[in-house]
Parts: sequence; C-alpha cells; structure tokens
Amino acid sequence: MENKTIARSLRLLSQLMELHNENPFKIKSVANAAFKVDKLPYALQGKTLEEIAAVDGLGKSMSAKVWELLETGNMTDLQDILANTPEGIVEMLGIKGIGPKKIAVIWKDLGIENIGELYYACNENRLIEAKGFGLKTQEEIKKIIEFKMAAQGKFLYAHAEPMVNQLYADLALWLNNIGDEPLLGIAGDYRRCLEVIDNLEFVIGATQLNEVKEKIGTFEGLTFEENENNTFTALSVYGIKVQLYLVDKLNFYLDWFRITGSAKHVQQVLSMAGNGPFENEQAIYEQAGLAFIEPELREGLKEIEWAKANQMPVLITDADLKGSLHNHSTWSDGVHTLEEMALYCRDTLQLEYFGICDHSKSAFYANGLNEQRVYAQHLEIDALNAKLAPFKIFKGIESDILNDGSLDYSDTILKSFDFVVASVHSNLRMTEEKATERLIKAIENPYTTILGHPTGRLLLSRKGYPINFAKVIDACAANGVVIEINANPLRLDLDWRWHQYALEKGVLLSINPDAHRTEGFHDMRYGILTARKGGLESKSCLNAMSLQDISQYFNNKK
Repeated sequence: MENKTIARSLRLLSQLMELHNENPFKIKSVANAAFKVDKLPYALQGKTLEEIAAVDGLGKSMSAKVWELLETGNMTDLQDILANTPEGIVEMLGIKGIGPKKIAVIWKDLGIENIGELYYACNENRLIEAKGFGLKTQEEIKKIIEFKMAAQGKFLYAHAEPMVNQLYADLALWLNNIGDEPLLGIAGDYRRCLEVIDNLEFVIGATQLNEVKEKIGTFEGLTFEENENNTFTALSVYGIKVQLYLVDKLNFYLDWFRITGSAKHVQQVLSMAGNGPFENEQAIYEQAGLAFIEPELREGLKEIEWAKANQMPVLITDADLKGSLHNHSTWSDGVHTLEEMALYCRDTLQLEYFGICDHSKSAFYANGLNEQRVYAQHLEIDALNAKLAPFKIFKGIESDILNDGSLDYSDTILKSFDFVVASVHSNLRMTEEKATERLIKAIENPYTTILGHPTGRLLLSRKGYPINFAKVIDACAANGVVIEINANPLRLDLDWRWHQYALEKGVLLSINPDAHRTEGFHDMRYGILTARKGGLESKSCLNAMSLQDISQYFNNKK
C-alpha cells in the first residue's frame, strides 16, 4: 500500500470526525498524521509497528491505525464513522470549496444527503440563507457539480441543448463551403427529447461525399475520427460524444428517419414504407399508410396504432399554457417576491394567472410557512389581486406529505387555499408498499388538488422512491387529483412513460415549473417537451385551462 493511500484514509477520517463534531484535538492529530505520511521520503509498507510509531507526528495511537490499515486493508475507526455517514455526504467531501463544517450545515440543517439534492437546492436558492454560505459560494458549488455531472458523459436535456444549438450552427456554417447545398439534421435521443442525453447525433446529406470527408479535418472545435460506413466520432470539450453520419443526399430523409427513431419504431414503419428514396419524412409515413408521427413520439409504443387509425394526439405546445402553477417566492425559499413573480407571468410571459405554492411549515429548511404566515401571505395576495386584475394570483401551498400520508396543516388551514400541491420531501427510503400507501393516503385527502413530483427523482443523481405507479394513478383517477409533470429539468416527474396510462384513466396532468425565481418559469418548456413525449394534449392539461375554466375547476374541487 502506498503512502498516498494511507494519507488519504487518514485525511478522510479527520474530515469525517470534523463533520461529526468530534474532539478538535483528535481531529488535528489525525489530519497532521495524514500530512506527515504523505510527505515521507520512504514507504511505510514493510515497516514494523515500532518503526511506524517512531515516525515524527504519528506516535502510538496514529501508528496503530496505520498498522491496522497496512495489515488488514481497513481501519476500524474509519469504517465505524463511515457506517454513520450517508454515502452522498462522503462524496460531497470531494467538492472543492466546501469543507466538513459547511457540509455539516448542508446535512444537519438543510437535510440534504447527496450531491443531486445539493444541486437541486442550489437551483432553489436554498443555500444562501444557510450559515456560512452566500450567493457566490452557492453558484461556485453549482458549477462544480455541473462539471462533475459532465465528467460522467451524461447530460440533462436542458444542459445538452445549448451544446446542440451551437454545434448545429457551426456545422451549418461549415457546410456552406461544401458544394451542392448539403442537408443537415440533428437525430437520435436528443431529437426524440429524451430526458438524459449521452450522445449527440447529426446527419449530413451530400452529393459530394468525398469532398465532405476530405474537408472534415477543417471543422474547428472538434477533431473527428473516421469509423466504418461513413461515420465520424468526436468528444466535445464538454465531455459528450458527438457522432456524425455522412449519407447520400438522395437518401437523407430516410437515413435521418432511421437514426432518429427507436429501433422498434423504425422497423415497424419501414416494413410498410419500403426504402424510398423519399423527398421528406412525411412521405415515409404516407408510403406506409400512416399519419405523420412527431419525432418525440417515435418510441415504438402506441404511436403506430394511433397513426394507422389516423388518431394521432394533437400534442400540447408552449402557446397552449394559460398559467403557471406550483411556484415559490421569498415567502419561503424563492429569490423573487410574490409581486415580481406575478408580474413576470403577466407582463413577460403573457399568462392569465399565477399559482403561488410556497413551502409548508414542515419544510423548515426552506423557510416554510406556519399558520400565521399563511394568513399574512393571503392578505398580500388579496391586495395584489385587486391591483393586478384581471390577472389572478391563486392561493396555493406545497404541503409536505408526512410519513403517514397526512398533510402538515389542519383542515381549517387547508380549506383556505384555492389549491393544494401535495409533495414528498423527506424519508425517501420506504419500501414500494409503504411509499405507495403514503401517496395514496395523501391523494385521498379531500384538500389535495395536485400530486407534486410523484417519485421525488433527481435525474443523474437520485432515483425516485419506489412506488406502484398504476395504483397511485388509479387513486388519482378515483379522487379527482391532478398529477404534476414537474418541469424542472432535474425532475421531469411524472415520467413520460406513465403519461398515457394516466390519460387513459382520465387523470389531468399539470405542467408545473416549480419556479423559485423568474427565470425558472422558462423550465415549463422542458415540461412541454416531456409532456409531448407522453402524448399530452392541451385538453388534458390543467394549466392549459383559461382563467375562467380553472377558477371554476378549483371551486368545484373545494
């Protein structure tokens, strides 16, 4: 075992001891031993216990720990303290800029236990109110985590989007120097709007294939490596794989279609359409006797059945949304005031209404509202509604679902809201049976209007808690509860793979940004994209209702 490995173990032990607020003199002793071991000019491996104890800065206690590590590969003190520390907290120790003291605040005060939750908290602006943190520290942590995510080679759709846009523009500009006007298209998972992207695929259709191949080395920014069948690969500076398919211009639309759809979708369509050539993608579907299928639906699920019957859903668009529900303000953990959030919806987004859903009293880490503050906020809303009419602010709350499935306010308080979003924020380690029972009890509460981010997942960092989706959706159908499509790019929850089941059961969906600042409203676009993948139409979307219709809906629910 190398000295550096021994030093790392001692350093980790000292950090964890500090995290758990142990004796500062012992912490300093372990940290000093880690430093001494790391700087030794000779290896400790092979030394006797007495020889190790004679090393300056180690002594009897530290040498015993080093000896145990060398002999067994483990250190009892380290293993014991690791057993009492969440794995995600240990991982946080690797983030530059936040030491054990700050991580203790993150863990003990904010209830955050992994890097994904920490990143989400940065997006919610939750760190700046914590002891020892500020806006600058929060932004630095956010950037470091984004870099760490990128190092895994996987990206949220929202993070891949600017890369795709820039690369597409650069490729289009470069192709202007190629004769006979080549065609260019983005394909693959990105074009189908999958929530996580690990590969960017572009298709170039050209009549002068050799000219493109000869000039590929002149493309600035990426170094492409040629593979078989006129394909080229490169790794972007962001760490995402880029794949370029060079095809004959005559077959561009056929190949673009092939590289866009899932294998099942492509096989089904081409078994009816043949191999072209085709003048556009619409012609492929026409030849197959099918209605046109939008790229985001090409997953090999029910879309072929719909297209055969000419019953394709009219997919929801940004323009269909009339309001924004589930948003936060400075009353809890938001960045902008209630009025600033409302004005942005009205004046910038041209929406008809805005639903405020600040955190409830159990969310102490997010400055949740106790009963007195709920009353005070309602007074402000009344005043703003008089001032901003006909624009409407709806009185909502994001009420925590407690361990037993109850909500964290009395019925007297719950009935004072126009609508209630019920969400789980704590104890995410239940069994599927317990987690499902918990949600169903909350759904059966007569004051629950919307089930918020049903699984609590954080993409690329935390799996959602296990639930029986069918039972939860069935309960929503039976109790007239709307299910949220949380549009935050880290969540996109309810997963699009369950949208159709919900729609077939008659459950309304609501595309909610969970915005904590005015910029967060723009996340509704990502909610739209995932809703389109699920086949959502505006008629089945709660916040596509007009102000008059949603007001009536809330009144009927109450």
